[in-house]
Amino acid sequence: MTIIILLACAALSLTFGIREHGPKEGWYEGGSIFVAVFLVIVVSAASNFRQERQFDKLSKISKDIKIDVLRNGRRQKASIFDAVVGDVIFLNIGDQIPADGLFIDGYSFRVDESSMTGESDHVEVDPNHNPFLLSGSKVADGSSRMLVVSVGMNTSWGEMMSSITRDSNEQTPLQERLNKLTSSIGKVGLTVASLVLGVLLVRYFTGNTEDDNGNREFKGVDRNLNDNFNSVLRIVSAAVTIVVVAIPEGLPLAVTLTLAYSMKRMMADQAMVRKLSACETMGSATVICTDKTGTLTLNQMTVTKCCVGFEETTKHDFSRNLVELFYQGVAFNTTGTIYKPKSGSSLEYSGSPTEKAILSWAVQDLGMDIDILKQNYTVLQVETFNSDKKRSGVSIKNNISEKNIIYVHWKGAAEMVLALCSSYYELTGEIKTMSDEKRSQFENIIQGMAASSLRCIAFAYKQIEDDNSISKKNLKNEEDLTLLGIVGMKDPCRPGARKAIQSCRAAGVDIKMITGDNIFTAKAIAAECGILESNNQAALPGEVIEGVEFRNYTDEERAEKVDIIRVMARSSPLDKLLMVRCLKQKGHVVAVTGDGTNDAPALKEADVGLSMGIQGTEVAKESSDIVILDDDFSSVATVLLWGRCVYNNIQKFIQFQLTVNVAALVINFIAAVSAGNVPLTTVQLLWVNLIMDTLGALALATERPSKELMHNPPVGRIEPLITNIMWRNILTQALYQISVLLVLQFKGRSMLGVDEKTKNTIIFNTFVMCQVFNEFNSRSLEKKNVFKGVLRNKLFVGIIAVTVVLQAVMVELLKKFADTVRLSFAEWGVCLAIAAVTWPIGWLVKFVPVGKKPVFSYLKLLRCGSKT
Repeated sequence: MTIIILLACAALSLTFGIREHGPKEGWYEGGSIFVAVFLVIVVSAASNFRQERQFDKLSKISKDIKIDVLRNGRRQKASIFDAVVGDVIFLNIGDQIPADGLFIDGYSFRVDESSMTGESDHVEVDPNHNPFLLSGSKVADGSSRMLVVSVGMNTSWGEMMSSITRDSNEQTPLQERLNKLTSSIGKVGLTVASLVLGVLLVRYFTGNTEDDNGNREFKGVDRNLNDNFNSVLRIVSAAVTIVVVAIPEGLPLAVTLTLAYSMKRMMADQAMVRKLSACETMGSATVICTDKTGTLTLNQMTVTKCCVGFEETTKHDFSRNLVELFYQGVAFNTTGTIYKPKSGSSLEYSGSPTEKAILSWAVQDLGMDIDILKQNYTVLQVETFNSDKKRSGVSIKNNISEKNIIYVHWKGAAEMVLALCSSYYELTGEIKTMSDEKRSQFENIIQGMAASSLRCIAFAYKQIEDDNSISKKNLKNEEDLTLLGIVGMKDPCRPGARKAIQSCRAAGVDIKMITGDNIFTAKAIAAECGILESNNQAALPGEVIEGVEFRNYTDEERAEKVDIIRVMARSSPLDKLLMVRCLKQKGHVVAVTGDGTNDAPALKEADVGLSMGIQGTEVAKESSDIVILDDDFSSVATVLLWGRCVYNNIQKFIQFQLTVNVAALVINFIAAVSAGNVPLTTVQLLWVNLIMDTLGALALATERPSKELMHNPPVGRIEPLITNIMWRNILTQALYQISVLLVLQFKGRSMLGVDEKTKNTIIFNTFVMCQVFNEFNSRSLEKKNVFKGVLRNKLFVGIIAVTVVLQAVMVELLKKFADTVRLSFAEWGVCLAIAAVTWPIGWLVKFVPVGKKPVFSYLKLLRCGSKT
């Protein structure tokens, strides 16, 4: 609105100027305002356009889902954008269906079509009654293969999305707060501008203003109407320009710039931001709830131990019958695959790290040939792994012999499978009854493996007679199993995990590990990563618990104990959700990592949801705010650092801009009230506005994060945006600028021996140079050495140089446009010397201590006191 008023004033000024002075001389004032406004609009629009393109580019990357597709006879990863009609795609729990297709084969396959139909009930898919799969749906259970029949805009999802217009102008919480701040400052500016307008008009019409020649400006209504109208227009333009300068529209631009810059840099640091608000919220995180597998560990599983009976074995110790049963349990009870290249090179394993490790062990140590097994057996039923049961099952039938026997195999968390067993195999192939004493011995073996940081997986089976009446229910009967053996898989900690956890702790962020592994493995890994003290895996009672224990607490007990807990083992997604809710109720800002479909509720509930880019399902990724592309906890710590950097950069720019606003408003107001004119013209104020809004935002919003940010405590939910430290810096610098410029306004002519026009040019030049020098002070809110690392930020140095060069051009070459005169070297020296004093002032003021209690809280206390 203010820009429109300025353009109207410029049009009128241009009209009357040309009418009075002719086209050659009369266009300067109105034309200068037009050019200045045009520059402000073009630069702001160009910056916004550039950031929008950046966001669009990042948005496309976030939609680039990787799918498993059959190409050249082998299963491989491909981009969702590369899916074509005729492709065969593999689908598992949590996957998003990438195209419309037909169900080929699969087990226990159900899909969630709520995004398409609105129905929350899961739909069962089979080749006879419901073979159609719709893009945009999500796999709720089971696994399958599908044949792609349509892609892109020809799919059901594409047709629906083409009719929907999405609003991409997402407002982050910080942007909303800044909009309110902008509105409040604008109201102050409007009040000051109204007062200036009133004072100047009264002084003009009462004959208390003089022109450039020292003559009285207003000589009556009936004399020289054009001069009167031009003078009033000049007064209105000055008042409107004060509003333009006062309204810090650069604040939202600064947020956009720093978010776009941070998102781009975070992508390079293995973090893809899906929701803008997560950038700033992550900087305020007080607790991070992290998974173990793949996040704190490398997710590179290797089978290092195998126990059959009570003995650790090698491949040479197995009896023939036992080996065959292991073959069955590994080959058919898996979601992984083995590919044999025709060239004869080494086998390729696909699937989860756990599945790949077990398949590799079976092939290399036990000599399993999966192709022969698939010829000899038929799969009857599959029970896919889920986080509640923590096991998977399969029933198979031999095609050649024993056609009346069904083999039911189970594989999963060792202690849970053990609980279902009533007998066990020995190495000799003999089956023994599972007594309580023997069960206790197996439990000790599992605990011993777990204490060595091994993930324990047990294999068990049972034989049942083939009866058509029960063949469909053979997996429902999970009792009286025979334990085949227990394997221990090593997943080493990530090299940088311990250091990253220490960094987060130093930043005041608590780390909690939530894992599905048993309590002994969880404690060992937690100690190795530094979550627990290494010398004593649980330093305090209550630091390590199991999910079932946490689940059974009352609400009061959970609230009391949740801060103490560091490790929660054998947890379900519900336990993770309960912990997130409990932490949030206690006022924490919670970040949560998750990779499974069932993690979606916790990821949505958390203030910041962090999904895993490699192991994460599409459901988990869609429920999250940020995708950790390398599944590494070090990247989570990097996201925390960038989040703090975003918040810190915004605070730097607010400090810089409010200093300019306060100084400009006070100087113009005092000069208008006392002298009857403003020292800074409309064009000059617009130029200052351009410098501080666009160039200032670009310089300060693109500072890279420093390690010092991780030494500060987290910013709370209700922490004020403008801190006491910022108010100290703002008021000190503004007071200095106001004092110096007012001295120049009233005593400049006599002190410097210059005329009025030169004095006003010096005031304008000094004011701009003060902002340039103060930009260095704004690089750090508290650090005294503001020049540290400045040469590494080439963009900052470049913007400072460009600003100084443009200012010199403005003063020396565009005299009529900017209403300035040329300055001598001595006068330039005066301007730079006055501006340079802002550096020692900025250094000294940082020695002044400030209280932690927000300034405005005292005003509230005074109001309450006056009411009572």
